[in-house]
Amino acid sequence: MSKTSRAPERVQEEWLRRVEAEYRSAAITQHLVLWLIQIGASPDLVHAGLRIVRDELAHASMSHRTFVAAGGEGAPRLARETLELPRTAGAPLEDDVTRVCLDVFCLGETVAVRLFKELRQRCEVPVARRVLDRVLRDEVRHRDFGWTLLGWLLSTDHGPRLRALVAAELAGSFARLRGQYAPAGAEEHGALPREETRWGLMPAARYGQLLAMTFERDYAPRFARLGLDPRGPWRQAVGLAGPAGDAPT
Repeated sequence: MSKTSRAPERVQEEWLRRVEAEYRSAAITQHLVLWLIQIGASPDLVHAGLRIVRDELAHASMSHRTFVAAGGEGAPRLARETLELPRTAGAPLEDDVTRVCLDVFCLGETVAVRLFKELRQRCEVPVARRVLDRVLRDEVRHRDFGWTLLGWLLSTDHGPRLRALVAAELAGSFARLRGQYAPAGAEEHGALPREETRWGLMPAARYGQLLAMTFERDYAPRFARLGLDPRGPWRQAVGLAGPAGDAPT
């Protein structure tokens, strides 16, 4: 593929990071599919998981083409220890399936839909826009897979224990998510130059704003439909006090 005019170094770094993230997502989902087979999940869930693996590999390939088009050279740097799922000693496998489902799919893929929609709106470079078009379309299905899987897990004989597990894990899961998308000091960074936003990047502060929006419009109602109230854990994760109903917007 021929390169376009060389993009800023930060653009190259970000697209290489996305290649690495897509490989990691493919490996983690592949491992989760093995666990789904081991716990006797329905073939529909197994096949949906395998399709997600194929999606993530396609995203990685397309992202690498964008990295090269931006002037990047070299291969992704993959930390092998991050390409598998750890087991919790002494815990039933269903517990670890639930943790991964919660963190990676219900939380991670749900906010990803809003993030990629925002990135796509300001992207003008065709090779980058094609990636974001494909990723956004696929992320909706990945998000829905997570909530379907969680609903199934809560409906099994293990449901009462797993429901308690989700309630206990939520604050920590939200805190990890905020550390990833809204770290301290992110709001101090200003707007990005157009030469970066046109390649599908956005200011660091915008990630945190979209995460807060995702809580109100996605997490809260979706957990409520499963009989879970995430507002207390969210307030704990963001360090707020006061009535549980006063969640941030």
